[in-house]
Amino acid sequence: MGMTAAEKILARTSGKSAVKAGDIVYPKPDFVMIHDGVVRGAKEELDALGIGRVFDPERVLMVTDHDVVYVNDRAAARGAFNREAAKAWGVKHFFDAGRGGHGHIFPTERGWVLPGTLYFDNDRHCTNAGGIGALAIRMGTEINRVLATGTNWTLVPKSVKLTIRGKLQPGVFARDLGFVIGKNLAPGGDFGVDIDYRVLEFAGELDQFSLAARVSLCSTPTEMRAIGVFFPPSPEIVEYAKQRAQRPFTPVYPDADARYDAEVELDVGSLKPQVALPGGPHKAADLASVAGTPVSHTYIGSCGSGMYEDLEIAASILKGKKLAYGVRMIVVPGSEDSTRRMTREGLLDIFHDAGAMVIPAGCGPCASGRTGLIDSGETSISTAVANGAGRFGAKDAQLYLGSPATVAASAVTGRITDPREFLPA
Repeated sequence: MGMTAAEKILARTSGKSAVKAGDIVYPKPDFVMIHDGVVRGAKEELDALGIGRVFDPERVLMVTDHDVVYVNDRAAARGAFNREAAKAWGVKHFFDAGRGGHGHIFPTERGWVLPGTLYFDNDRHCTNAGGIGALAIRMGTEINRVLATGTNWTLVPKSVKLTIRGKLQPGVFARDLGFVIGKNLAPGGDFGVDIDYRVLEFAGELDQFSLAARVSLCSTPTEMRAIGVFFPPSPEIVEYAKQRAQRPFTPVYPDADARYDAEVELDVGSLKPQVALPGGPHKAADLASVAGTPVSHTYIGSCGSGMYEDLEIAASILKGKKLAYGVRMIVVPGSEDSTRRMTREGLLDIFHDAGAMVIPAGCGPCASGRTGLIDSGETSISTAVANGAGRFGAKDAQLYLGSPATVAASAVTGRITDPREFLPA
């Protein structure tokens, strides 16, 4: 019996010729990532154990992406602590504020996350790695053990194969499809599968999806408790990785006779623009069902839609237009590299001319309302990865999710709007 992509990656990093779902292994990840909000807890626990250095300073990435712009004394103190922790641990790759961007985006752009890579992360949205054909596994607080030893026991997950049929129509984007996938994966959804601690492996007509679109499609399954997402890398994506690679890599593809926990299909040819209704990214609904709903808060960014292509799509709608009266827009690039590219290629001017605020690369408002808060009674539409009550502040605010195109169109009209109204026929 062959192996799934996830099984192959875990077999390689565990020094085994083969593994299967249910096995317990101790893989050695290609690197480990830790985000700014959990460094203090990790450092204090390791200090208490007398562990003053990480297992390998060359294979640890520390990133500042949740609190990039300090808005209170606590955030400033956290940043100062993290800088001292990086020195004490001897971490060689510390991407502090202004140095990298969103930890689930810029490492792919800079050649850290490569096809076939395995890395451990404290944050669950590391599933973005699947967009380029890698596997990242959330460790939660057990990231402390990984920092000390370089590994942790890992249960080899089952995989669910999702075959995409048909092609998206013009004006329908990957994020629209992502909401529908989330709805079908949720308990009681049409797929009828259990995605909890499973890897969602894509197959079928995938050439239509760029790297940014694939990364976007990795975000919603995470909210449904998937432990990983995987796209077999296309030749174009392998070439993209080669141009940026920080180390040698070997792309991984599932075997034809791999064993899956379930196999499902989805025909996307008739899909229309979607939104996620307040309460969760799985609450997909045709945009037409809520078209015209007034909005005052809009946001483009997050690990769901923060790559340059996402910003470019939004800018194509905003070009030459102004935000509607009473609407504010926050744009958060996924990486500092994207910010520089926005300057070179004129996107920064488009956003500023429209009246949008562009803030430093990172998580932005999606980091549980650390910036760009919304007031009680307001309505938002954004590209955040989640829209549970209170995500941006006030718990009674109404939070909708949409594609970058939908958010941009809605910001121009002041109401939830089908982006096809602004796109060429």
